[in-house]
Formats: sequence, structure tokens, C-alpha cells
Amino acid sequence: MIKPGCIALFLILFGCRSSTDVLRPEKVFKDAKGSTEDVKTVVMPSFESVNETISFLASDDLKGRKTGSPEINEAAVFIESIFETAQIRPYFKTYRDTLSNFEKPAYNLVGLLEGTDPKLKNEFIIIGAHYDHIGSAKATNGDTIANGANDNASGTTAVIEMAKYFASKKQHKRSLLFVLFSAEELGLLGSKHLAKKLKEKAFNLYAVVNFEMIGVPLQDKDYLAYMTGYSGTNMATKFNEYTLKKTIGFLPTAKKFGLFQRSDNYPFFQEFKVPSQTICTFDFTNFNYYHHVDDEVAELDIAHMVFVIKEIIPAIEKMANTPEKEIVVN
Repeated sequence: MIKPGCIALFLILFGCRSSTDVLRPEKVFKDAKGSTEDVKTVVMPSFESVNETISFLASDDLKGRKTGSPEINEAAVFIESIFETAQIRPYFKTYRDTLSNFEKPAYNLVGLLEGTDPKLKNEFIIIGAHYDHIGSAKATNGDTIANGANDNASGTTAVIEMAKYFASKKQHKRSLLFVLFSAEELGLLGSKHLAKKLKEKAFNLYAVVNFEMIGVPLQDKDYLAYMTGYSGTNMATKFNEYTLKKTIGFLPTAKKFGLFQRSDNYPFFQEFKVPSQTICTFDFTNFNYYHHVDDEVAELDIAHMVFVIKEIIPAIEKMANTPEKEIVVN
């Protein structure tokens, strides 16, 4: 999450897999000869897959995924390979959307799953997170690598898991754009670049659902995650309606510190004036390693991450399939 220059540093700190992880909603069908075979295998998020992805992204080998570095390029290649394996198409000529506002080569990664409805497929939902981090930080016990596990390999992992799920199910009427942003830590540069670029192309954007720092659970809250810009749209209310529980809540400190404006959702709201919000489970009290070398996978709760991803999927799925746009700016 981008840090506001005018706020003190403290204020800007912003179950194991089994066979049940593969869901077969239409397990078999019978052909004319009476034989049976699997119709659809839906890839569900699992502890193993989440742990494997975030462990790579936040490894010492990637040296904190600083924008423009060889190591963030390794992260990009890793994400591209997942998209390609899942048969998620590049939205542009390749998955790489080269930033126009950064001096070194830097890329957003943009994958497309086209909707199934002839009309609604022209409406797009962006599911995003930033995959860059700061590279290094103040040394602790000789360690200078700011791994960025919670910030924001956790959000990146959520987007990857959702991409694999929706690619395997193929039942979304609206089109889904899976975007991993670069240079968020440098001032939302990746999202500013892409929002402007898509606006110039008359892109039909329905909404943006962005993920930041979901690696640790909230404490003493009656909801799973909070949403920035809570009162600006009905997205939180609709998500809870879609999940049939209080999945999303309001965090007063998110409003107090203007977090709506401090992640990659915001440039899309500026350009398109559509619901564009961030989902997060960091509440200023439950994680002590913002931009710190100890922001490592060992400090995260992987089972919590899996649960968050699984709980949010039905809301996005419903949003992608309603006949009309139900989520609106208030």
C-alpha cells in the first residue's frame, strides 16, 4: 500500500488441501452410448497452492520485487506462466502492459477471461493487486530484504487463485480482467497508467475489486475483511448479500487515514467514476512489519488467506452474472 507522505510512519502501516479442493459441480454426463466422463473440473483455492505461490513471490530470491529490478521480472514470468497454463488470454498483445510513467522497463500484467453472454461480455470487472514491493529496508539481524509477503504478495496470490478458479469454471457472463500492478509503492504508477490507457480506449468498466494485505486475520471484528471507500458505493452491502453473511465490514481508521485513495483502486475511480474499492484485513493493530524485513511468509496465516479468497469468490461470481449492474456509486 502506498504510504502518504504527510502521515507519520506508524499511521501509514497500512485447512490443508484434500480431494475436496477440486470441485465438480457437474461431475458426469451420459452420452448416447451411456458412457460417463467428467464434464468440468473447477480449481478451488487450497492451502498448498496459496502457500506455494506466496512463498515464491516473497522469497529472498526475489529480493523484495522492487519495480524495474530483474527480480520483479522473475515474478512477472511466474505469473505469466500461471495465466498461460490456465488458458487466460493476454488482454493486450502480450500479458505485459509497459508503464509509460516510469523510467525503467516495468510492467503491469493483464489477463483476460471473456464473458459468456453476448451482451454482458462487453462489461468488465477488474480483479487486481500490486505485485511490486520496496526491495530493501533497514537491516535487522543482517537481513535487508523487504520480502513483502503481506504487502502485497498476499493480494497478488488472491488474484492468481481467483484467476485459476474462474478460468476453470467458465460460467461468468461479464468479462474479467485480472491485473497485477507494478510501481504501486512508487505512487500508484501502474494503476494510473492503465486506468488512463483504458479510459482512452472507451473501456466499459463495471467495477474494480482490489486486494491489499490479506495475510493476517482481523481481531475482535464481526466481519471477515473491510473495504475502503465503504460508504461511497453499495459494493460492501451487495457483497454481503451475495455471500449471505457479513463478509465485508467498515473500518473507521480506513476512512480516517484515507486508504481509499492509497491503493490501485483509486486511479480507476478517478478516471471512470465507477465502484473501485480495496479489500483488506490489515487494521493497523494486527501486523507489525509494514515495509519491514520481517514481512515474510512465516508471519502470515495461510489458512486465513485461503478462507478469505474462498469467501470473496461467490461475491465476484454473482457480480459477474447479474442481469443488470447492481453495484453502483452512491
